Amino acid sequence: MLLIAMIASNWSNAASAQLVTGDTEIGRDTSVSPSSLPDRNGQCWLNETDTLTGNWQCAKPSLEERGISFGGSVTQFHQGVSSGGVEQRFRYSGHGEYEATFDFGKLADIEGFSLELGSEHRFGMTVNPDTGSAIPVALLPNLPDPDINDLALTKVLFIQELSEDLEVFFGKMDSLEFDTNGFAYGNGRDRFFSTAFNYNPIATKTIPFSTLGAGISLLRDGERFFTFTVLNSEETPTISGSDVLFANGASMLAKLRLPTQFFGRNGHLAFGGTWSSRTYESLEQETRVQFPEMPVEEKDGSWSIFWSGDQFLWEDPCDSSRGWGLFGRAGISDGNPNPISWFLSFGIGGNSPIADRDDDTFGIGWYYTGISNELGPAFSRQFHDGQGVELYYSIAVTEWSHVTPDLQFVEPNFIGLNTAIIPGLRARIDF
Repeated sequence: MLLIAMIASNWSNAASAQLVTGDTEIGRDTSVSPSSLPDRNGQCWLNETDTLTGNWQCAKPSLEERGISFGGSVTQFHQGVSSGGVEQRFRYSGHGEYEATFDFGKLADIEGFSLELGSEHRFGMTVNPDTGSAIPVALLPNLPDPDINDLALTKVLFIQELSEDLEVFFGKMDSLEFDTNGFAYGNGRDRFFSTAFNYNPIATKTIPFSTLGAGISLLRDGERFFTFTVLNSEETPTISGSDVLFANGASMLAKLRLPTQFFGRNGHLAFGGTWSSRTYESLEQETRVQFPEMPVEEKDGSWSIFWSGDQFLWEDPCDSSRGWGLFGRAGISDGNPNPISWFLSFGIGGNSPIADRDDDTFGIGWYYTGISNELGPAFSRQFHDGQGVELYYSIAVTEWSHVTPDLQFVEPNFIGLNTAIIPGLRARIDF
């Protein structure tokens, strides 16, 4: 933890760094690549190009052999509204994230037991409020909280593999890791910028981003095909959360993700649902006038049901994990208290089809958000359905640095605003 704090302190002055977790699920494999291990003469084999800081003069692979690994990166955005939306201007923002993983099978001979730590913070000013859209056009600059810049411990997750087919986990977790998709996933660090293509917004009302909880996963061929979690209903990214654990109800998430072989190529279909017992403010109440000492109308519980899919159209014959293909998401909710009644997105993306650009990625996606028809009279005259399109191409300058031009066209949810055109540029460095 001291090392993490030292790294965080050094990088925060230059605006910070980010975790290497967007491409992985809970309990990722931290095994060491043979190309980074010391040879018999004690010399480190030269494979220092995947991160800016290399292998720390052989210290990094040595620690990984003993079950301790570290990671991080810094992601910066320059993004703006060139026309339409609420206001035309450009903003600079970014996000830092740090990770440490402890494999107690190697550290203390406790097989299958590990601990994942994650901390992050944001900096700068995001363009999200200027678009007029309820869906942020850049998810990452909003995490862990759009109103603070403090470093937050967002993940303290203990994982116990009970067998090859079963694992349990508990602690403070990052819920974005549960919504996996082959070509549209994560937190906006690697692929799409927009929230709409990193997870299903239909679940935002019921599932907090970072909070305490516990769960169980069933595995098949090394992949999680069923996950069930119970979470605290309140977000607690900047505090431990133990004092408010289940103080305002609990949230539950269940997800089934099955492999497919359509067209003889790999893919997945996922189905799931969320439910929360939390007490929310009802959308139906009249908000044009307020009477003193009259309580706000409340509604108990909320739910959502969602679907996700990805399907390779082309696979690298030498590496089945590489390729490009189709993706999609859909979801419905109760519509009250959830202000998003239904959601739909689809697109195409993956590794670049351009020759000799194996580490580049690209994506084109469209989404639609259906706003609840149970909004009170005051709000129903201000908001309507929204939609958007995003195009990006991520250029691998080196193995540890990526530059991503991005362009979005967004029809705002605020009535009376013109379509917002949002060009942007993202730069990421892995250290």
